[in-house]
Amino acid sequence: MNSRKLPRKKSLSAMKMLGVQLGTARRAAGLTQRALGERLMLDEETIASIEQGRRPLKPDLAVLLDELLGTKGLLSVGVENLPEIDQFPLWAELYVEHEREAIALSLYANQALPGLLQTEAYARAVLRERVPAYDADEIVTRTAARVGRRDVLHRKVPPTVSFVVWEPVLRLAIGGPEVHREQLRHLRECAELPGLSMQFLPLVSPSHAGLDGPFVLLETPDHQHLAYIEGQRGSQWVSDPGEVSILARKYAMLRTQALTVEDSRSLLDRLLGEQ
Repeated sequence: MNSRKLPRKKSLSAMKMLGVQLGTARRAAGLTQRALGERLMLDEETIASIEQGRRPLKPDLAVLLDELLGTKGLLSVGVENLPEIDQFPLWAELYVEHEREAIALSLYANQALPGLLQTEAYARAVLRERVPAYDADEIVTRTAARVGRRDVLHRKVPPTVSFVVWEPVLRLAIGGPEVHREQLRHLRECAELPGLSMQFLPLVSPSHAGLDGPFVLLETPDHQHLAYIEGQRGSQWVSDPGEVSILARKYAMLRTQALTVEDSRSLLDRLLGEQ
């Protein structure tokens, strides 16, 4: 077993343990998940997700729960003492799980293609560029995990998915010419999937709402709107409605600045014709 995977598993276990404590305290108070949610003005699914360790317990909510359930600071202390990876970032477990269950995804990329669109060879080439380098076993494991995520696009009821990708990403031949050709062909096939929209922001566009970098917008089955931001030194979940709204407006602007879906397919056809 690769030792570098263990911290992520431990962090998820810590979240689940805190969820168990919440569930125990709730039942001791004689409350159902729905009743507790109503007192906190939250839906039942949110309470269930926290108790199951699928959603982090936020510090401010922990304080309210300690007061409501009479747990004397137990939950607040639990949140404070979660391993650092549980507090920031959570993406290794939570992002993939949310992505798998999402009913809508909107992704903007300006450095490399989104993982959901990557071929196995392209994913492997991207992971090989990591500094410091992954060892060979880690590259195999991470490549398999990334490719496996593409299943979300082929669910029986697939999510509504929108991609906006900056044109230079298409032209960057990561992995070499053969990998590049295969990746372009894969993109062209993905462009025909139901419920999927693929647009490219042209290099000549005079306007660009995505200069701050890539991000993902996500809607969960219980209609919670979240965002995910990647950076050089880490990743960040955004759940504050105001901040998510700002990113949603940026994405809406990017879609107007990008080529139409039809013109984006034509761009892929032209690039394939040049290969």
